[in-house]
Amino acid sequence: MALVVAREVPTSSVMAVPHGPAGAGEARRRMREELGRSGVSEAVVEDAVLVVSELMSNACRHGRPLFSGSGGEAAVRAAWRMDEYGRLTVEVTDGGGPTRPFPATPSVTAHGGRGLRIITSLTERWGVQDESDGSVTVWARLTGEPQDDGCTERAGARRLRPVPRLPGLGLDGLLDGLH
Repeated sequence: MALVVAREVPTSSVMAVPHGPAGAGEARRRMREELGRSGVSEAVVEDAVLVVSELMSNACRHGRPLFSGSGGEAAVRAAWRMDEYGRLTVEVTDGGGPTRPFPATPSVTAHGGRGLRIITSLTERWGVQDESDGSVTVWARLTGEPQDDGCTERAGARRLRPVPRLPGLGLDGLLDGLH
């Protein structure tokens, strides 16, 4: 079935979006519309939308704008494509920054630092590509089918994800009673 879905999805979609929160919202809306119209399962669309949102957030927080748009606004590039095997690759390219993306281990009270761990849990793999012009592309590949995490309701109305075990929180015993 994934092969059939791959043929229905446009081979790629690329867009310049504002370098900031409005750009993340624009990328999410367009991705949701295009993938939804193309017959990609709702679960995969929702995972992909979360991934592009996290990548956009990181690009805006840690990277410079890629270029200025026609109206002079700072912009980054968001893109996604489906390959012949039904895998969806999501990319965000910014103008580079002083650091490279890596999964952090934030404190319980930290306001950020969880995005790449979220991406790791939702995707097959992700990576960073430094471009010759100084820009940086962070990409993530999702399968064309939702991952069976053992927590999918039989009715299919809603997918539930297991509670992640974060080291150092001391909640493992408490959470075990909730499963």
